[in-house]
Amino acid sequence: MSVEVGKAAPDFCLVDQDEVQHCLEDYRGKWVVLYFYPRDNTSGCTREAQGFTALKEEFEKLGAVILGVSPDSPKSHRNFREKKGLTITLLSDPGHQVMEKYGAWAMKKCRGKEKPGVIRSTVLIDPQGIVRFHWPKVKVAGHVEEVLKKLKELQGK
Repeated sequence: MSVEVGKAAPDFCLVDQDEVQHCLEDYRGKWVVLYFYPRDNTSGCTREAQGFTALKEEFEKLGAVILGVSPDSPKSHRNFREKKGLTITLLSDPGHQVMEKYGAWAMKKCRGKEKPGVIRSTVLIDPQGIVRFHWPKVKVAGHVEEVLKKLKELQGK
């Protein structure tokens, strides 16, 4: 399954690093930057999370919340946030049900073998819960800035 621009974003409820539940419907009235990443404490995932943390205030000024999703446990997310000084919310999807709904879980080639894994991707959801933009395969370098630019563009700023 995958998301479609212009359609309602698939609903979900996941727990964060503090085991507090977050549901998409909790964010009605706000823009949501929902980004999927493979694993806490890996180089690319760290750079991406630090990038979103660095620009968090800019996103908040535009009425947006940032939610990172990986299969890691809440405890792993807590350690990742503390170790790397992150302030964004990290959600745990160990069964990858939400990732599957958003097309962020698929077969990947790794060292010549195919196995299921997280596709680094980002979805921008508007205050009414509609998908406004989808980055299906993300390269970390420059991505956070690209998401911020797209958010401003969609808001006419």
